Amino acid sequence: MGRLARVYAAVVVAAAAVAVAVVVVKRRGKGTKWGKVREIFTEVERKCATPVARLRQVADAMAVEMHAGLASDGGSKLKMLLSYVDNLPTGDEKGLFYALDLGGTNFRVLRVLLGGKEHRVVKQEYEEVSIPPHLMLGGSHELFDFIAAALSRFVETEGDEFRIPEGKQRELGFTFSFPVKQLSIASGTLIKWTKGFCIEETVGQDVVAELTKAMERQGLNMRVTALVNDTIGTLAGGRYEDSDVLVAVILGTGTNAAYVERANAIPKWHGLLPKSGDMVINMEWGNFKSSLLPLTEYDEALDFESLNPGEQIYEKLISGMYLGEIVRRILLRMAQESSLFGEVVPQKLEIPFILRTPHMSAMHHDSSPDLKIVATKLKEFLGIQSTSLKTRRLVISICDIVAQRGARLAAAGIYGILKKLGRDTLTSPKQRTVIAMDGGLYEHYSIFSECLNNTLRNLLGEEVAGTVVIKLANDGSGIGAALLAASHSQYLEG
Repeated sequence: MGRLARVYAAVVVAAAAVAVAVVVVKRRGKGTKWGKVREIFTEVERKCATPVARLRQVADAMAVEMHAGLASDGGSKLKMLLSYVDNLPTGDEKGLFYALDLGGTNFRVLRVLLGGKEHRVVKQEYEEVSIPPHLMLGGSHELFDFIAAALSRFVETEGDEFRIPEGKQRELGFTFSFPVKQLSIASGTLIKWTKGFCIEETVGQDVVAELTKAMERQGLNMRVTALVNDTIGTLAGGRYEDSDVLVAVILGTGTNAAYVERANAIPKWHGLLPKSGDMVINMEWGNFKSSLLPLTEYDEALDFESLNPGEQIYEKLISGMYLGEIVRRILLRMAQESSLFGEVVPQKLEIPFILRTPHMSAMHHDSSPDLKIVATKLKEFLGIQSTSLKTRRLVISICDIVAQRGARLAAAGIYGILKKLGRDTLTSPKQRTVIAMDGGLYEHYSIFSECLNNTLRNLLGEEVAGTVVIKLANDGSGIGAALLAASHSQYLEG
């Protein structure tokens, strides 16, 4: 064989070897696709694990932070804010009361006619109003004048059955779901606007005074007798229905908790406190943070890219705003590193927050044999055109890991509150403890809520769990504010 022939033959052999190697690599790649998926899945499962022993530690940490937040201003990530609500509804309340619920781009005005223990809520009416976008960025006078004008128009539609006695002033409960430093039951200074509002001139101002001036400009004779947030409104509404309500929790887009604290457990540094009786504490528990919380790289990246890095860590693990986004981030990594959804990563899968928690819930609850709902949601929201049944089952498993972690951590937080109140053991005589629960995540994501309930029961033990009840309390932020206006009315005897 000549030199040229030998060189040619060598090239052919080398090319053939390369071709074989390429085939082998491709085959090996196909064989390792699910291997890589399993590797990522196992890692997520391990890092999201919430064994009972760890949940008890989280609960202990929550209770410690509650004590620290009460003991000193800024002593804890938990704000532990005094609400000055020391007179919760009893059911004896009578008369006509209004509520204004401002917590986003819409607000509601309500009127409630209370008939005491015998007739309870005789009648209620409400109206929802959208806030024009320019008022969310304008001046405080314009915003509060708009709200007061809507309230005035609503008052003008009072029917004869709603008339207040002559010589008495209408009273209003004001639900203001923005960060406020409460000064009394009917006053509080704005710390900052959130939810798209940006009206700098009102920061540091008393929001009740701003609303009162606006009502006066509208010629509306009405007095704000209670300023509350939505969680405290939920507690008040729950207490009106059940006198054993001690705790309120909101699990929706966001999350928070409030509870009834004994007056003698609140340190004197807080200033003027009730001489007897109890007071509701607004925990702002979404900001709870502990090294015991099971964080993954997906949680850390989400937090880093958020508008408030390092803050609201607990909320980012358990609330409806974030659960779907965590699932999306896990699926994205699988798509990038294992071609789970094909050689090209679906563009929609790369868009933050495109997978909402309601979509996640719909997939998680899919019980059809071929998981048709999962396939539809993946196509509709993530642009994934076709998936195998194995892939769809994987998606449900990821939803299960993320939802279970959130639900079990929420249960640990509630258990921590019960420990702080001494309701984690049997009391003598035996006392019933009721938790008023509100929020779409708990109400509509049944796998999440069932997991939370079962986990809390497991933490408490069967005997103690028999004394603890979770009750769904809808519309606490509305009716609860009206009830607090009634229980703190200027016309109460004594």
